[in-house]
Amino acid sequence: MSAALSALQQRLGYRFGQPEVLQRALTHRSFGADHNERLEFLGDAVLGLAVSSLLVERHGASDEGDLTRIRAHLVREESLHKLALSLGLPAVLRLSEGEARGGGAQRPSILADAMEAVLGAVYQDGGFEHARALVERLLGEVISSSDSSGDWAKDAKTALQEWLQARKLPVPAYRITETRGQAHAQTFEVECAVASLNLVHKGEGRSRRSAEQAAARAMLDELLAGDTPGSGLRD
Repeated sequence: MSAALSALQQRLGYRFGQPEVLQRALTHRSFGADHNERLEFLGDAVLGLAVSSLLVERHGASDEGDLTRIRAHLVREESLHKLALSLGLPAVLRLSEGEARGGGAQRPSILADAMEAVLGAVYQDGGFEHARALVERLLGEVISSSDSSGDWAKDAKTALQEWLQARKLPVPAYRITETRGQAHAQTFEVECAVASLNLVHKGEGRSRRSAEQAAARAMLDELLAGDTPGSGLRD
């Protein structure tokens, strides 16, 4: 096993009995036939179950709607992208030369997929308890400190619209700025614009809706960060 993969396992806190499974999880479809899409599919389900079980364990008093919104925040592309970056996945991804030259190792959708594939690989190699333990190491602190009443826990587009309407500002406008990939595996880039504040943010996703949510979340994050006395964003 390469030193890079050995170091990744240390960061994960999990040692693979079948290192080739981890290698597959880090292999984009552009690199070859033995790629990570099946592990990504598996990891998506594992992540959802692990996060759900941790939320019920730590926020037992919250209702289903609140738990669903928190889970959606934790498993969205942006969150997975950040986890992938924190683990150093860009340095160990296997991509075709063309994909690598095009910046694929930094593309949020590719990194989010790889993060799910790594979780699927841990599950396949060691079972659910090891996969859940990894999710807890990566997200446990955020899950414990999550406030189900916070604006971030809502659907991002809904939360953004409510924030703007509360300040008597027009709702945002969304438009697709780019579509990449083949029809069965497209990535959408969407722009969210709040003309009254002269702000524009972009988001990516594997569907138009998820891209709109990512763009709305980026916009809301900026607005909430600036929503302090003297910022000009409060009422």
